[in-house]
Amino acid sequence: MLKIRRLGPHDVLAAGRWDAFVRSCPGATFFHLAGWQPLLREVFRHQTFFLSAEDASGIRGVLPLAHVHSALFGQSLVSLPFAVYGGVAALDEEAAAALEQEAQQLARRLGVEHLELRNTVRRHADWPVQDLYVTFRKEILPDDEANLLAIPRKQRAMVRKGIKNGLQAAFDDGIDRFFPLYADNVHRHGTPAMPRRYFQGLLDTFGADASVLIVTAPDGRPISGVLSFRFRDEILPYYAGDDEDARELAGNDFKYWALMQHACASGLKVFDYGRSKQGTGSYAFKKNWGFEPTPLHYEHCLYRRETVPQNNPSNAKYKLLINAWRRMPISLANRLGPLIVRNLG
Repeated sequence: MLKIRRLGPHDVLAAGRWDAFVRSCPGATFFHLAGWQPLLREVFRHQTFFLSAEDASGIRGVLPLAHVHSALFGQSLVSLPFAVYGGVAALDEEAAAALEQEAQQLARRLGVEHLELRNTVRRHADWPVQDLYVTFRKEILPDDEANLLAIPRKQRAMVRKGIKNGLQAAFDDGIDRFFPLYADNVHRHGTPAMPRRYFQGLLDTFGADASVLIVTAPDGRPISGVLSFRFRDEILPYYAGDDEDARELAGNDFKYWALMQHACASGLKVFDYGRSKQGTGSYAFKKNWGFEPTPLHYEHCLYRRETVPQNNPSNAKYKLLINAWRRMPISLANRLGPLIVRNLG
């Protein structure tokens, strides 16, 4: 008989079983791992509901959820805040349907405005969908030369420019050099930064499956960085930052090329460039690298609202706020950012 269980936030043994299932389930992603639960609870103070469908044979499906109680945007139940992918990961439709039914019942009990499942495939034709986002994934070829030649000519020239400029890349043990690059980058784009302790928490929680790559100029100055995740045979560059000199030195392109080289040498097979909003600079950048967009299906079950929320920088009504944030001193922005970003999810 199928039962729905909730993973305890401090149940190490159950978390181990959960992660073993996630790593073996074809439809699961890095964002289904149990380690996200303590991060969401301790850093962002979100109530979490990591649900599993189980029978006598073991776990047949999982659904990680978090209750985002936002003073700015209302309440939602999301799988999963700050994640590209989410939704149900299950071995069969019975387990998937049972988990989604439990999620809908939970959403009603919590009184949220909507339930959001960040699916990679469409599951509910009658649920409204946020169609703003796409993801970019591509096979990593067996050697560096093949991977370099797979990059379109114009962008390949930028990689060669970074090499010619004497840029170097190396992995750091912590976030001391990464965080200022990240915080400066998002500040220039007019968006709040995640808290510093979140990034350290990612490294502490996921260990060897989370890494920081830093690109330095010939004088040793860090100009670009990326925090990546590793899941099965995939590398996922996820959080990135650059200083203003990185563009002239081709630091951004060199950074991703260095990461691809490392992934190739490590025997990884897929480079997951992550999501981008259609019509943005990051979307164009990834296309220029030869990656083709794949739509993401962020399905919403609406309870106390009529339309899918548009809480993102592409919404014109946030233009004034974005411009004001850019003008704010970065020291103040870094203090206020964590208070705001927990409302976004």
